[in-house]
Amino acid sequence: MSAVNVQKLCESTREKLTFAIGRIESFLNEHALPQLSAEQDEETVQYYKGFLSDLRHLLVFSEVSYEKLGIALRRANFDVDFAEKALYNVYHDCVNSFFYPKNESYVEDGRYAYTGQDAIRFRKNVLPEVRAVIMDITKTYEELRDDLTYYESDYLTQRRMQSRRSHA
Repeated sequence: MSAVNVQKLCESTREKLTFAIGRIESFLNEHALPQLSAEQDEETVQYYKGFLSDLRHLLVFSEVSYEKLGIALRRANFDVDFAEKALYNVYHDCVNSFFYPKNESYVEDGRYAYTGQDAIRFRKNVLPEVRAVIMDITKTYEELRDDLTYYESDYLTQRRMQSRRSHA
């Protein structure tokens, strides 16, 4: 990919992360476990613990990626290798953390993706504010997944081939 294209992709990715970070941070600042699980059974409390943990991880991964993209874009000479690694990390860490949360409080059901319905399905009935934060950021992470699909496999394949050539 040309340096100009990588740079534009870094810029658009950073903008998308800005929205997601703001929305997640706002939610986490306004909601805590006691609020979400007030007067709930132990299973629901555990569910919300896992949900909040996953959301905090997603926020950290997104913030770190945002900063790395900023570094790539601020350098006097644009370093394509550094930028591509940062984009790979957005896909590997952020996109995968969103669509495959460790505690599996929700899943993406691809059968709904083509029907115009929400593809995200929660394991339990959740509070409206919990549903809202995930639905608000879903489009952002879907766009990032679409934009950065190359970095899921082709980028690693390219790096391995370069590594083999340099060792030969």
